[in-house]
Amino acid sequence: MKYDHWLDDPQNVSMLWRGFLAGLALTVLAGAFVDLNPHFDVERWFGFNAAYGFVTCLLMIVGAKVLGFFLKRPDDYYAGDQRDE
Repeated sequence: MKYDHWLDDPQNVSMLWRGFLAGLALTVLAGAFVDLNPHFDVERWFGFNAAYGFVTCLLMIVGAKVLGFFLKRPDDYYAGDQRDE
């Protein structure tokens, strides 16, 4: 089967996912070998920074969805503003 783009091939996408997850795992493991100079005791937990970043990202996504609920406009919002000039 011929694909138009290299990301259309499911094998390439699967390989990218594996590579990204391996990179993330190596980043978390590297935290065991680096002195991070924590200010609070909770920052000493293994993988805290990764978990904190993940939870913060989830909260930003949920917050954006909630904010979008209040700020959304109808599809024809600007259609009523047209004038014949």
